[in-house]
Amino acid sequence: MTGRLEGKSAVVTAAGQGMGRATALAFLREGARVCATDIDAAKLDTLRDQAGVTARKLDVLNPAEISAFAEEIDAPDILFNCAGFVHHGSILECDEDAFDFSVNLNIRAMYRMIRAFLPGMIAGGGGSIVNMASVASTVIAAPNRFIYGTTKAAVIGLTKSVALDYVAQGIRANAICPGTVESPSLQDRMRALGDYDQARAGFIARQPMGRLGTPEEVAELAVYLASKESAFMTGNAIVIDGGWANA
Repeated sequence: MTGRLEGKSAVVTAAGQGMGRATALAFLREGARVCATDIDAAKLDTLRDQAGVTARKLDVLNPAEISAFAEEIDAPDILFNCAGFVHHGSILECDEDAFDFSVNLNIRAMYRMIRAFLPGMIAGGGGSIVNMASVASTVIAAPNRFIYGTTKAAVIGLTKSVALDYVAQGIRANAICPGTVESPSLQDRMRALGDYDQARAGFIARQPMGRLGTPEEVAELAVYLASKESAFMTGNAIVIDGGWANA
């Protein structure tokens, strides 16, 4: 039995850990050839030995690196933009530097990746773009997530615009909107709050299912959006949050 992505190629950003890594492995398992990228090359070490995976250091904040990367490889059938950053704080706790960093990583990097690969994807007959948004966006507001929610709302708008403009050229674009997902970056944020146990209990308490999501659960949604199973879907922001938005 062949995988759902047999014969396809995929580029994944932030593939070194968390949802990016889980999705790279899920794409691989379903038969895709995967180019896994991350700014931290060491985090890609455990993927390098996987047959079908090409690991490459990539700083998505560097437009020259993105351009060079796009010139080095054939345009993929699947582009999964996973790189992002969660800033903690309200508008009064978000200074100009924090604002710029979040905009650059959460939006501009995605814009640059799509611009770099979209022409080749169109020339190759189309493809699927999957962007990482968040339930903290246009879906709901989350406390102390001012610039994060703002940028993730922009990701949804970006996704819908690309989907509409290029639907007739075989391009599909959809956004994933996770709730709170167990990941190394979440672990870091919980430790940064000072009381890890209290922070963890707070994150779990807002989940109606009584638990956090897993990277693998998000990865399964990414596989679906990358595959022919979702061939009639484009321009969507799909929530996967354990019921948080409906609580």
